[in-house]
Amino acid sequence: MRLEAAARMDLFRKLWRARKLILVVFIPLSLLPLPLIHPTSEACCAYVLMVTAVYWVSEAVPLGAAALVPAFLYPLFGVLKSSEVAAEYCKDTTLLLMGVICLAASIEKWNLHKRIALRMVMIAGAKPGMLVLGFMCCTVFLSMWLSNTSTTAMVMPIAEAVLQQLICTGLADSHVDSETAEVPEEDSAVPDKEENLDKNQLELLYRNNCNDNNKQELSTLSDTKTAEVNGLGLKPISNQEFIKNINGHLPQVEIEIPNVKRVKMRRDSQYPTKRDHMICKCLSLSITYAATIGGLITITGTSTNLIFAEQFNTRYPDAKVINFGTWFIFSFPIAIIMLVLTWLWLHFLFLGCNFRETCSLSKKRKTRREMLSERRIHEEYAKLGPISYPEVVTGVFFILMTLLWFTREPGFVPGWTSLFEKKGYRTDATVSVLLGFLLFLIPARRPFSSSSCCKNSDDDSESDPLAPMITWKDFQRLMPWEIVILVGGGYALAAGCKVSGLSVWIGRQLEPMSGLPPWAVTLLACLLVSAVTEFASNPATLTVFLPILSALSETLHINPLHTLIPSTMCVSFGVMLPVGNPPNAIVFSYGHVQIRDMVKAGFGVNLIGVAVVMLAITTWGVPLFNLTEFPAWALARNVTGSL
Repeated sequence: MRLEAAARMDLFRKLWRARKLILVVFIPLSLLPLPLIHPTSEACCAYVLMVTAVYWVSEAVPLGAAALVPAFLYPLFGVLKSSEVAAEYCKDTTLLLMGVICLAASIEKWNLHKRIALRMVMIAGAKPGMLVLGFMCCTVFLSMWLSNTSTTAMVMPIAEAVLQQLICTGLADSHVDSETAEVPEEDSAVPDKEENLDKNQLELLYRNNCNDNNKQELSTLSDTKTAEVNGLGLKPISNQEFIKNINGHLPQVEIEIPNVKRVKMRRDSQYPTKRDHMICKCLSLSITYAATIGGLITITGTSTNLIFAEQFNTRYPDAKVINFGTWFIFSFPIAIIMLVLTWLWLHFLFLGCNFRETCSLSKKRKTRREMLSERRIHEEYAKLGPISYPEVVTGVFFILMTLLWFTREPGFVPGWTSLFEKKGYRTDATVSVLLGFLLFLIPARRPFSSSSCCKNSDDDSESDPLAPMITWKDFQRLMPWEIVILVGGGYALAAGCKVSGLSVWIGRQLEPMSGLPPWAVTLLACLLVSAVTEFASNPATLTVFLPILSALSETLHINPLHTLIPSTMCVSFGVMLPVGNPPNAIVFSYGHVQIRDMVKAGFGVNLIGVAVVMLAITTWGVPLFNLTEFPAWALARNVTGSL
């Protein structure tokens, strides 16, 4: 019996390891009767759509690879020609993204993002509440122009350095944690860490690092490998090894040999106090939420915005309502309200309601630890040195790109495109690619300067006085080709639904919802996509839902923007699980938060996001996009589709 049970368990293990391969083979075969029994264009297109959607949601194959499914299934089933499908994989938004990545590569290469982040944190101060708000503000600003993942990866190391300083200072100064102090002189000395350690901290946090008896250090989260092993940042040792290590190295005090079970139960044993652990949780989660909020503000802030813009412009070519300016005017108030409410929610959840203590800007109310944290931030900023010539050039390009985007077609006044005779030829991608191309030409050294000012450049650029601001390697390192192919796959699916008539058929099936008011339809769509995106990737979720919601809006004679814009924003609110989006996974990997912390905090952020988006679409979104009327461009599309 035992052998049979072991054999069954071994079989189950093998099946579980091969689950993705089984899913890849089983799903197409199980759905194959649909196009065989009903050999119509709608059925064939539905088959391709369902297979691609399952691959995306289950991630049985990489997202980019799954996006290539329409490229060979549409021609095989006679839905679209191969040349027509191939044309969908490179659109105007692809060029827009490439230009933005060129600027992002320059920002990251010359550490302009680090200078902006540290300066904002220096302005906010080291009080826990203000520190969290400062990091959130700089993360939101950076995420407007960089990808959410890149922003989180850039800001988290800076936050981690501050948190390490907080933890180490708390261990050395635990007895004066709640005391306030006057601002110390610049030459004031830091007290010896060993004098203020209590017995429990000596048990768990002391370890011998080398043979020198006088050198002892605390184990912190900087030891990434150790943190990955046991989640505590402490090297596991047996009782005998512990006695051997402490013999002759610690002061003459009574030491209790730690219980291994008790150590495992104390997940927060690496933190001086529970309050320190709460600060670490609050700051870590605030960064991933702020990156999500910042990505909502601009069309290029996140890939889902680009997917919406291109699919909308492709489906409704006569609608000239979505551009950088109109999107910014609509989304910027949403981001500001969400930023404040999310900060209040995290503060209440992890730091309590004593805002006077955690947000005071008075220097007399600062603790020693907060002043040392401020000093650490100032030291990091001083390491950057004076602002360099490449940083100035990058900043100028950054401002110039933003201004040209805003003034292309502002709507209330003629834009700079009105200076050209032919209209409709120039888009945001034109500006993006032009400035990105110039970054490959402009030298990184100041003209007529003999000394090198490029402290972050490599050896090749130091030897070449005409080395450009960025190289192709810099661009290639940041260019998300998987997202480009994924977006192209979404365009291909949308084109197939349009040509085959599947979108019209889906719209007819949704006619029973015609009795619902527009706000109710929008609310249901927002709740649905925000729930699905917790378990599936944001781009894949939006790509599947956009054609369905477009057909629904046309059938119910609702302005498509009334449902599409809120759904596009709510699809970014997958913040409850580490698998929800890459920024969540990055923050979770640092070990400060657990899944239950992310679920508890993320649920509140999700509700805040849906509520604020619904408020926006029913208030200032109505006059901005004229949502009270069914537009002519949607009516023309509806009539054409029904024919």
